[in-house]
This record gives sequence, structure tokens and C-alpha cells, in this order.
Amino acid sequence: TPTPTPVAGNRPAYELRTHLDASAAEAAGSARLTATAHGIYEAFLNGERVGDVELAPGATSYRKTLYVQTWDVTGMLREGENELRLVVSDGWFRGRCGASRIPDNYGEVTAVIAALTLGASSPDAGTGDEAGGPAVRRVVTGPGWEVTVGAITAADLMDGQTTDLLQLGREKWQPATAADTPLTRDRTRLAVSPGPPTRPGELLPALQIFQLPSGRQIVDFGRMLNGRVRMADLGPWGTRLTLTHFEVRNADGDMTTDHLRYAPPFRKEPYPIGQVDTIISRGVEGDVVEPRHTTHGFRYVAVDGANWPLDPDLITAVEVRSDLTQRGGFTCSNLDVNRLHARAMWAWRSNSCEVPTDCPQRERWGYTGDFQVFARTAAFFDDIAGFARKWLRSLADEQREDGTITNVAPNVGVDDDSPLPDLDGAAGWGDAATIVPWEMYRAYGDVEALAEAYPMMRRWVERVERVAAAGRHPTRAENHPEWREHDRFLWDTGFQWGEWAEPGVEWDPQKDYGIVATAYFARSARIVADTAEILGERDDAVRFGELADRVAAAWRAEFVVRTKKSKKSGKPLIRLTESTQANYVRALAFDLLTPAQRADAAAGLASLIRRNHYRLSTGFLATGLLLPTLADAGYLELAYEVLLQREEPGWMVMVERGATSIWEEWNGIDAEGRPHGSQNHYAKGAVSTFLHEYVAGIRPAAPGYTAVEIAPRPGGGITSNRSFLETAGGPIELGWRITDEGFRMWGETPPGVPTTLRLPDGRVVETTGGKYSESCPLPAA
Repeated sequence: TPTPTPVAGNRPAYELRTHLDASAAEAAGSARLTATAHGIYEAFLNGERVGDVELAPGATSYRKTLYVQTWDVTGMLREGENELRLVVSDGWFRGRCGASRIPDNYGEVTAVIAALTLGASSPDAGTGDEAGGPAVRRVVTGPGWEVTVGAITAADLMDGQTTDLLQLGREKWQPATAADTPLTRDRTRLAVSPGPPTRPGELLPALQIFQLPSGRQIVDFGRMLNGRVRMADLGPWGTRLTLTHFEVRNADGDMTTDHLRYAPPFRKEPYPIGQVDTIISRGVEGDVVEPRHTTHGFRYVAVDGANWPLDPDLITAVEVRSDLTQRGGFTCSNLDVNRLHARAMWAWRSNSCEVPTDCPQRERWGYTGDFQVFARTAAFFDDIAGFARKWLRSLADEQREDGTITNVAPNVGVDDDSPLPDLDGAAGWGDAATIVPWEMYRAYGDVEALAEAYPMMRRWVERVERVAAAGRHPTRAENHPEWREHDRFLWDTGFQWGEWAEPGVEWDPQKDYGIVATAYFARSARIVADTAEILGERDDAVRFGELADRVAAAWRAEFVVRTKKSKKSGKPLIRLTESTQANYVRALAFDLLTPAQRADAAAGLASLIRRNHYRLSTGFLATGLLLPTLADAGYLELAYEVLLQREEPGWMVMVERGATSIWEEWNGIDAEGRPHGSQNHYAKGAVSTFLHEYVAGIRPAAPGYTAVEIAPRPGGGITSNRSFLETAGGPIELGWRITDEGFRMWGETPPGVPTTLRLPDGRVVETTGGKYSESCPLPAA
């Protein structure tokens, strides 16, 4: 397509077309269309849209991988002249992506390639008629194609789309130019995606429309989502409607986006918010505009330019996300817990469009840290096996030669001119390279997917091993001028996010985060060792197992100190050099301590929580691990108290203050009703793992649920639960109830699947699957 003159964020979509004559036999026969693009594209045959896939070819690391789509278009051709039209816009390829809105990430010119195959017996048919089948004819992109700008005069995934219906029928066609760049010549990148495509999801009607004195009208769809607005109330000829998508209304009932605006230290002005669609009406009854070359994160839409009361029946929000199948469900007797679970699911739905994004409005990046903390939870909500595998391929594509894992994948919209230091390769973020594949193996048992990720996993740990051995944090070097034996296994250099967003703690980029990073070093090394064992890589299993042991020992040597002896047992007590809830959680969850130290560490964690009035003080990395760690350490009721307490910071605050998603910050809406940060981040929703694995009690006893454990851990006054989980072997169903007579649970696991039932009184029942029903008295508190 031609090199555009408009600036990035305001570039048009280009329409390309060709005409073909089809014989009666060709029109009546089978046909398929195969296509892909640098940008995002739609295809139309004789004016009819091909398929229902959105944002094709999807988010990908274009330099390494480009996914191809194939559709069966049988029945869409007619005898005689036909028109094939392709519409392509910037998309992830050269759009303004990420928090910094950096354009031209993979190139400066959009391009599309397609082949319409007539006479194909199926989408999987061969390429010739050598088997005696019908003759095959292909119509491919190349000489003779034409290009123009149509009604979509601007299109950007984050800035928005302008649809000028007045341009229909006024297009000026010119010969299209063949793309000839190193990237377009590289056909080795072409692949079939392992993940599901993006499609329209739930339709949300306009629940209310508020008319403001300014003439602006605010449309409320009731909850947060990622998607677009389908508009059929367009007004007379020449009406210009501006639709601005946003999350929160201010005290006057108007739009506010101030909570989303931010500027890094080297910028004077905040990055733009975007999320604005424009429609220019031609006054034709029945016209409907649904911008398919952009998506937005929103609950509300501010409509400017309509001087008539909008009809709510003509305005619909369309959810857009990867076509994931819901896999699990949860409900219990505590309505606020149910609301929390629903909000976590809505946050995930809002942030699972092509990649696992942090938020659907301000950044929309596939952050490694976010998915690392949430992947286990997401596998309870939906079947994410293919979705995660696709994202992990992008993560591997973006991995640097030295093994560094980038903060986001695909790595788009990164400001190369930023004066900030290299922010990639931090602990907890880079460790998505090991933790996400491992959690997917745990959930699905797919050895092939684990093997595909293994080279990336190994290279990441080897990189961390080199970095740890190469230097020390300045404060550590000052305190210990001579290298000690365990120093080479302490990871305390390079850029680190640390625990990030700990309540009441100001992040300091100069601080020594070795206690966090070294913990992840040990965890990832252990995962690689276990993965190598599964894959039959015995030498690697031994090497990385020994490395994990050495790193854990170094962590204990540096960060665990003995205190006075216990009067009760006479044994030395321990504490951590940095006694935070997050560090104690990692010590226990990552198995960094000796068996003799675990009870003291658990008591230390419990003490910190009680002294904090049963409120958490974990940050980004440890919050999702907190409640499971407490329960496993023998502090189940304390876990419930943290879950259910209603002061900041805490989950119930979100429910009480009207959240319809999960907030980025614990005071997303503060006590005065002011918004802070994104209102739609899924990371803190990782608490749902506790709901599924502990409140309900559904766990894999073997990878992929080839063996199942049902072990409810009731508490917190919750008296009943109903949950389900679809697995490859079949559905798991579970219900339990507490009455005056005691505890009863019932349900079903797939026939032939070994099932361990653990009751709250400690009794264990082994079955071979099928229906079950067991009761027991409740143990004394």
C-alpha cells in the first residue's frame, strides 16, 4: 500500500481489490481464501465480509512469526464477475502501540498477501489436481490489484477509528504497489497460530444514557470491557459524532481520564489517552458503524455531536477478545466473594485480546509480570492452552541473544530513545519464561508445549546465572569487600522492579532487591530442573537441580538470620533480614527454607499480618500467592480474614466501592470517590486461585488433571460452594455444604481418573472417578 502522509495514529485503512470472472462450475464449487498482513485486515467477497475473525492476523512478533488465516468461502462466489476486497490498517505492525504510543514498530508500510483458491475440495486440500479432482485456479495478490482509501479515514488500535460514510462511492482507485522488503520476502515466518482467533464476544446493551448540560451524552454499559461500540443512531447527513471511551464518571457525572494520564521522568507532557472514535453520517436510515480496526477499554462512552436524545436500543457495546472457552466456575454462600470472583473474570475477559494485557486502555501491553502472576488463575477461568502457547512463542521470539526476557511480548511500542536504563530482564517479569510454561503443564499436561518452551526457559536461567556471578550490588560489595562463597548465587544487580507496588512503600530503583530476585532465581532453576527431568534431559536435570539447591542455600545464608532461642522449644528462631509479608510468602511458596525453618517463617508471616490489622501488605508479585501460602502453612482462618476484611488494602474494598473489574491500585476508587490508576487490571484477581483450589478445593494431583484431588478448606463463615472445571478427561463437579449436622460434599470426576477426596476432618477417600458423596463432622475450631 502507498506510503501514507498522515501522522501515526491518524493513518487511514487502505482498501485493495481485484476482480475475477468465475465460471458456473467455479461459482458452485468449493473455494477458500488464505491471507495475512503487515497490519490488521478484513476480507470481503462481493461486499460480504469473510468470516467473523477480528484483528487478523493478530498480535505477533512480526520479525520472527506471522500467522496466516484460511477461510472456507464456498458459496460466496457467483457466476461471472466477482470482487475480492481486502482492508488493511496499521494494527500492531506500525500503529501507536503501548504506553508510550511509539509507532512503526516493525515497519513503515502496511502490506497484505492473499490467495483465493477455486476448486479446492476443503481448506486442507492439496495445491493441484494431480489426484484427478477438480481443476484448481488461484487468484493472488499481485499485478492488476488496485488500492484506495475508503470510509475508514483513520485507524489505530489505541487512538481510535474515524469512519466517514460520506466517502462511500467516492473512492479514487489507483494501481497497488508490490511490497518488496526483507521482511515481506521472508516467507519462513509464515505459520498457523496455535491459539484461538479473536472474535466478538458478549453484547452489552446501553443501560442508561445521561444528558449533560453541555449537550454531551454519557452511555453506561454497566461494566468494564474491552471492545467497541456498535452505533446505529447516526443522525442526519454531515453529523459528526465523537465517541470517547472511558472508565469512570467524575463528581459532575462527566467523563474523566485524569487517573490514566502519566508521564515518565523524561517527558513534560503525559502520554495521550486515545480511545476516540469518530463517525461522519451520510444520513441514510439503516447505516450501522462498528469500528473493527480498533478496540478500547471502557465502561462508559461520551458521545459528542448528537443534538437529539440518543436511542439506547441503537447503541451496543461489543466485547472483543480471543475466542476462549470458559472452563471453570465458582459460587459460594458469600455474595461479596462471588462478586469478587466475577470481577476477576471480567478483568481477565477485558485483558485477553490476542495477548494477556495489563490493562485494555492505557498500555495494552502483554506484560510478562502480569501473566506470570495470573496464568494459573486464568487456567481456571478459560481453556487458555493455545492462547498461552501463542504468547509464549512471542516471548521466545523476543528473547535476546543473551537470554534476556523482555518486559512485554510482543515487544511493541518500546521507546528506544528513552534515557531510562534497560528495564528488561527483571526478576518476576523475566521469570514468566519458566513459570508460565510450568503452570500450563500443570493445568494441561502437554509435554510437547513444555518441550517447545524449554530452550527459552533454559536460556533465561543461564542468563540469570551469569548475571548473578558477574557482580554484586554496591551496598553488598561495600559491606563484604571480599567475595564469599555464596555471593555468586545471589542475583542483586541489573534493573529490578522488586516487589513493586507494595502498599505504603515507595519504589527505589537504586535499592538492593536481591532478596526478591534471588528467590526467583531459585524458583526458575528448580522449574528448569523439573522440566528437564520430564523431557528426559538427565544432564540438565542434575545441573539445574544442583543450581537450584545452591541458590536456595545462598538465599538462606544471606537473608535468613537466627534470633534468640524459643522458650517453649529451645530451638533457635529465625527471621528474614527484610521482614515483609512478600518475602515470607516467597520463602514458603518457593521452598527456600529448610524444613526446620518453615514453622518459624510461617509464624513470622502471620505475625506481620496480625500487626497490620489483618490487612495484606504484599505487592505485585506476592499478592496472588499470599492466601494459598497461609493455608498451606496452617493459617487457614487467617487467610480467610485477610480475604474478607474491608479496609484498604483489600479485595472487599473493590466490591464495596462499586468496581466492575479489578483495580490496578488498592485505592482505585478512594474513600472520597476519586479514581486512581487503571480500573481494569487483572493481576490482583489472582486471589481467585485461592477460591478454586482452597475454598472449592479442586486441584490437579497430576499434570493435566489425569489424577484429581478434591480437598475443600472451608472457613470465613462460608457455608456452601458449587464449582466446576472442564478438563481434557471430562468435567469435574463439586458441591459442599455446612449444616448443623456437619460437612457434606458431593460431585463427580471423570470416570477412570484417580481421585483423592480429602475431607476437613482429615479423612481421605480414594476413588477411580465417577460420582461421589461424603460427609464428616466439622473439626473443632
